Amino acid sequence: MNSSYNRRKFFSSTVNLSIQQVFSEQGPLAIALTGYKPRKAQIDMAQSISETIDSRGQCVVEAGTGTGKTFAYLAPALLSKHKCIISTGSKALQEQLFHRDLPVLQKALKAGKKVALLKGRSNYLCSYRLNEHVTNVPTDDPDVMHQLAMVAKFAAETHTGDLADCVGIEEDAKVLPYVNSTADNCLGKECPDFQECYIRKARIDATESDLVVINHHLFFADMAVKEQGFAELMPNSDCYIFDEAHQLPEIASDYFGESVSTKQLVGLINDIRLIYRSDIPDMLQLGKTLNKLETTVADLRIAFGNDGSRGDWREALSDKIMCDALHRVISDLDFLYQVLKLCLDRTDKIEHPFERVIKFKNQLERAFDVSQTGYSYWYETTRRFVTIHITPLDVSNKFKEIVTKTDASFVFTSATLSVDHSLEHFTASLGLKPTHESIVDSPFDYQNQALLCMPRYLPESRDDAMPHMLVRIAKQLINAAKGRTFLLFTSYRVMHLVYEGLNTATDYPIFMQGQSSKRIILEQFVRNGNAVLMGTASFWEGVDVRGDTLSCVLIDKLPFASPDDPLLQARMKDAEMLGKEPFDAVQLPQAVISLKQGVGRLIRDKSDKGVLVICDNRLVTRKYGETFLKSLPNMRRTRNLQAATQFLENIE
Repeated sequence: MNSSYNRRKFFSSTVNLSIQQVFSEQGPLAIALTGYKPRKAQIDMAQSISETIDSRGQCVVEAGTGTGKTFAYLAPALLSKHKCIISTGSKALQEQLFHRDLPVLQKALKAGKKVALLKGRSNYLCSYRLNEHVTNVPTDDPDVMHQLAMVAKFAAETHTGDLADCVGIEEDAKVLPYVNSTADNCLGKECPDFQECYIRKARIDATESDLVVINHHLFFADMAVKEQGFAELMPNSDCYIFDEAHQLPEIASDYFGESVSTKQLVGLINDIRLIYRSDIPDMLQLGKTLNKLETTVADLRIAFGNDGSRGDWREALSDKIMCDALHRVISDLDFLYQVLKLCLDRTDKIEHPFERVIKFKNQLERAFDVSQTGYSYWYETTRRFVTIHITPLDVSNKFKEIVTKTDASFVFTSATLSVDHSLEHFTASLGLKPTHESIVDSPFDYQNQALLCMPRYLPESRDDAMPHMLVRIAKQLINAAKGRTFLLFTSYRVMHLVYEGLNTATDYPIFMQGQSSKRIILEQFVRNGNAVLMGTASFWEGVDVRGDTLSCVLIDKLPFASPDDPLLQARMKDAEMLGKEPFDAVQLPQAVISLKQGVGRLIRDKSDKGVLVICDNRLVTRKYGETFLKSLPNMRRTRNLQAATQFLENIE
């Protein structure tokens, strides 16, 4: 036992020595990267991760902006002898990591590890579905037809099938449901194009690689599939590294629960209609049945009212109109099932959608059973669809089980994991028992680089006068900053009201979320150099604008989740039953981490300067305001808006 310990200790020390060399003043990074300087915080983080990989432990590190956390976990992963999976919070970060950061570090370290990029199924072209829809026109929508032609051209040129490489096709393109596959409609080995399937090839490539870059959604989708006893979507690994780890508890809740959406039902109807038109057009009963189901699915959405919202599913079930609408969908699904039975001997293509009809019917019938404890039953609506969710309130035991079963090392890092200088909220939410945990402060000089302004004389955050005040403050800041401003909001309603007030009141270009895709809006903002960007939740994180393009960030109010949110209400009730204070245990930590993400947009480089303005009196009038302030970078503070505008005007 002692000799085993000594070998492990010796191996660990040699890895640590190589980490020291990598990040030293004469090391490979200093040679490869212009302006590189060793940072103690980065070296300490890299050493901790290296030791964790080697000992199959658990490491949790909050790394402040500018620490260099990406290289701090990539270097140990590339230098280790173990297979590593690195998971990021979004596809955009995944691509940045694979196409930008990894090649730089591989070249600098002369690391020979084979690396692969693996995304979820919906990101890859399905050549079978593309050919089916090109042959049999799916719709008379000119946008879809134009995009279908673009994808067909891309299909003739691509080697990977990654739709992110298809120029002109954005993440929300209308054509995507026609040219990618889902777990529901994939034919698997029965597909005529199985041997050439891009998803299959990507997974084989990942299996043969030493380091694989994925995202959190794929990680949990894989765990959910494994739990059901099916083959995995991605290879097993000796080490899992999670960047943007603060997102994990929320994403885990989605995957450990269950949901059914009318969007999935519409997809099923479209798939069956394609088979009907191409293979069995004489089955007129099938066409009529699909039309009827399509109408009842649309009626179910209408039963929930016009506005997009979230609500308690238990309460919805007490509404006769909603219940009747759901029963009609189930009844029409049952009739479709009977009609498809008659079609089974006409075409092999019907078998797969036939099974999907049974699955959806069972799921919708289960939606009436809301008796299980420990779950939140809730629904959400968008303009066109409604989704019913059954979400676990606590995922810590489930995640702990995953960690125990895999017998791998786990590393969790983000710029926003702590609340009031403690990582306890994060580790408890995932049932972690870290062998190493630390909070690494940002190397930026926030005292000189930034100013935090909490303006005086504001209305209360819910006051009708607040949007008018935000317009007034924003105009003053935008003029002082010469554009170069992010306006971050907690609601679409307030964002649109402020946009209406600002749009004709300033000469600087204004780009608002929803006008185009997130990527295009960011590109326009950066390209203009003196623009204003307005966004809600998706712009609070994963946005990296450096230099003098951004000098001011205004946040309309503290990002507490809506008290009407059914999932939040259920979690607060659960906390109360466990003897905890619901506000302190649930609402406050979530809001602190969200605010830290928004604040993190301002200072992204050691030469950046800027002003952060938070327009919420509660920061100074409520006791919990101190918890928020303690969790933020150590900036100079003022209540005087004039001081903020002067700071902006003096930025060179």
